[in-house]
Formats: sequence, structure tokens, C-alpha cells
Amino acid sequence: MNRAARIGALVLAFAAAASAAEPAKAPAKSVDAIVAEYVVARGGLAKIRSVQTLRQTGRAYGEGGRQAAVRRELKRPGKVRFEFTVQGVTGVYVTNGGRGWMVSPFDGEMDAKPLPDEAVADAVEQADFEGPLVDWKKKRHKLEYAGRETIDGREADRLKLTLASGVVRYESIDVKTHFLLRTETTRKLSDRDVRVQATFGDHKKTNGILFPRRVEIGAADRPQRLRILVDAIEVNPPISDARFDRLAGK
Repeated sequence: MNRAARIGALVLAFAAAASAAEPAKAPAKSVDAIVAEYVVARGGLAKIRSVQTLRQTGRAYGEGGRQAAVRRELKRPGKVRFEFTVQGVTGVYVTNGGRGWMVSPFDGEMDAKPLPDEAVADAVEQADFEGPLVDWKKKRHKLEYAGRETIDGREADRLKLTLASGVVRYESIDVKTHFLLRTETTRKLSDRDVRVQATFGDHKKTNGILFPRRVEIGAADRPQRLRILVDAIEVNPPISDARFDRLAGK
């Protein structure tokens, strides 16, 4: 995956082995029941909705031994700031929910430049604290059962989620734990369509809410993976609106 694809995946997700999907069969339970169990496993709707801000910090590992320190900050409604630092140099991607900007010194961009509309939409999608499965009917999404698959030796129910925007995602929920194991969607990276997978592991709770501590991101048909290890999660820390301004204020 080239630099542009890696950056796009990072902004998209601050979310592995190949999976073998089985033909879709009638689920043992309804998609509503699967989603309800998933919400309970995360800590329950009240806990999830209590999150107003979130800060995650960790480390990213790419091909060839490349490493970066990463930080993601979220704030309602739709505000996202993502930073990654390599050898003391920091790139910043930020959106205030309506517009977005980036400072990418790795690509020679030292001044803030506008983010493409698609990247802003992806970031705002990631800032949905409940996630698209919660209240999917009220959000005018469409949800269908898409069969069983095996992810790293674990059985998962695969759900096809068509967002109100028309974007199609696949959400894979662990049959036993009801944890989210993988999200897959098609994104346009470097002017071509790429199936991007984010695979989640090492789930633990902070403030009673479940978060994955390990995320692996990559194109579905390629072995390369960007691995993110989350070292710290802060729920509802004070975060100024200025953190999401054009000049990436402090």
C-alpha cells in the first residue's frame, strides 16, 4: 500500500489474516438481535451515548519496520483530529464536521490544505460514537445478513450495511463474544477503488465501554498491513474546539 493509501486508511479508521466467507444462509437470529447483543457487549447504549469526547494514543507499525506515534481525538458533533509523528515530524488531519484540512510534511505540504470532500465524509463517519449499527433504521441505513465467515479462527456473523449515503460496509460480529471483529468497505485511494479492511482485536473496557486495543488495516487482496496498538484511551477528556480548527490549534 502506497503512502496515500496508508494515510487514507489511517484517517478512515484508527481501526490480519484472510477470512473465508461462507454462502449467506438464514441467520440463527435476526439482524436486530445481533446488533442488540453487540451493543450490550460494548457496554450498553447509555454508556456509549455518554461519550462526548474521546482521545486515543498509540503506535503504528508499517512495512519495512516503519513506526509512528499516533493520536486520534473525537468530539461531538463530527469533529476529528488525527496526528502521526515519525522521527519528530508530525502530520495532522482535522475536520470540524463540515470542512477539513491537512498538514502533511511527509508529502512536502507544510501549510494547511483542504481535505477532499470524501475524506471529510469518511472522518465524520468515524466520529459517530454510537457507530452506524446503532439505530440503523432511524439513520436510514439498510442492514442485511450476509452469512458466516471465519476471522483469525473465530466465527463471525457478517452484516451488509448500506449507509444512507449509499456507501456499503460489511460489519463482522463475533458469534460468541459479540465483539466487532472486522469492518470492510470500498474506498477510492489514489484514484482507484480499494477494498479496505480494518480488523480489531485485544478488546478491553475503559470507563465501562469496550474498545479494541489492536487494529490492523490493509487492502483485502494484499498481504501488507498497517498495525496500530492503542496504548491509552481517555473517555470524555476536555478537548477545545480549537483543536479542530483550520490551523490545527492547540
